[in-house]
Amino acid sequence: MPPAPSAGLLLFRRPSGLEVLLAHLGGPYFAGKDDGAWSIPKGEYGPDEEPLAAARREFTEELGAVPPAGEPYLPLETVRQRNGKRVTAWAVEADLDVRAVVSNTFEIEWPPRSGRRQSFPEVDRAAWFDLETARRKMISGQDALLDRLLVRLATAS
Repeated sequence: MPPAPSAGLLLFRRPSGLEVLLAHLGGPYFAGKDDGAWSIPKGEYGPDEEPLAAARREFTEELGAVPPAGEPYLPLETVRQRNGKRVTAWAVEADLDVRAVVSNTFEIEWPPRSGRRQSFPEVDRAAWFDLETARRKMISGQDALLDRLLVRLATAS
């Protein structure tokens, strides 16, 4: 069975050059990883939910902030991550204070086969990155969203 589709938002800002907001994946598997362990805020959605609504919901769940009201939301279409997951994304220009990020949590058995369940944040931090750094930090496959953002911004001006 293929992975459920995901939807997310790519925030960008231009304080003195283009920067994008990424979230570091929480939980024990990513605790010691940096490069390749960051993602746009995103999550799965079902057949009864519109992808953009899911992207906005996931933004709130993972960052603890209301999605930006900024317009327009620029469609970045769908990318395929190395694990096969398909992510549909939109970009929106906005700022966010990363010090205020508070993520929802998930529970897993940890350590494995211990019989103990522990709770971890889905996102343990967020940060703004220039595009070169973001490409290195992002989960494989999501970096295509940065190329699409550049194309959308070039055609919008």
